[in-house]
Amino acid sequence: MSQVLDTPPTPAPPAVAEDAAALAARYGLSVSGARPAFPLYLRQLWGRRHFITAFATAKLTAQYSRSSLGQLWQVLTPLLNAAVYYLIFGIILGNSRGVPDYIPFLVTGVFVWTFTQSSAMSGVRAISGSMGLVRALHFPRASLPLSYCLQQLQQLLFSMVALLVILLAFGVPPGPSWILLLPVLALQSVFNAGLALVMARLGARTPDLNQLMPFVLRVWMYLSGVMFSLSDKLPKTDLPTVLQHAVQLNPAAVYIDLMRFALIDSFTADNLPPHVWAVALGWALLAGVGGFIYFWKAEETYGRD
Repeated sequence: MSQVLDTPPTPAPPAVAEDAAALAARYGLSVSGARPAFPLYLRQLWGRRHFITAFATAKLTAQYSRSSLGQLWQVLTPLLNAAVYYLIFGIILGNSRGVPDYIPFLVTGVFVWTFTQSSAMSGVRAISGSMGLVRALHFPRASLPLSYCLQQLQQLLFSMVALLVILLAFGVPPGPSWILLLPVLALQSVFNAGLALVMARLGARTPDLNQLMPFVLRVWMYLSGVMFSLSDKLPKTDLPTVLQHAVQLNPAAVYIDLMRFALIDSFTADNLPPHVWAVALGWALLAGVGGFIYFWKAEETYGRD
């Protein structure tokens, strides 16, 4: 008589399987690379402040390390640009006529514009040009565009020494208004940082933007009065008054005009657009705060495309 062996009953599956979110909550897990909350992100970024400063200084030092003149190119580059613009726009096209202290006027415009231009271009490449670092390490990605913007600020400070020498050499005396250089530079730095953050997000998604930006920036430069006085040229054009005010109130023109007003005594308040300090502050807040939030919103996507 054969013996019948009883097979053990198969355990029933759980009635309801826990989903991944519930398991993560139970064991305190979080998604790797997820965007942190905004206050936490600010604290993380502040914790990387030494990295941002050191990275900017290292990039600036390495920029001209292989050239014979080294860091002297930080001053020579904008000076040579100013010399070219003076030859073409000042002498050949005659824009220097009717503009007092034209050389200080021009050099100031070139130096201030170069700061904005370089911040925008370095912002475009901040993420896309640092993919190895972005994919290898976990850190607030805003550190990169901010460090590149800080690098451009450091370069401008070197150039400002040469600018002050030029002002004195061409008979522009120092005055109490020179102290305005500090708030103007602070407002422009906040604006440029926000601009770099916006361009970093756009550049991370669209690599071809790096090729397009030089043309966009060239148009922006011509609309910002780098080589000529907007207050003199615009009334002579056929542009409607609304468009003339829009050109004068574009942020690059505002910061250039304010810097000229601070440093050049012949550039008076009559050359400034209305409510210029409020406009400068508004652009700084809009770009600085808005650009930072815009960049933070895509934090988890950088390096994953």
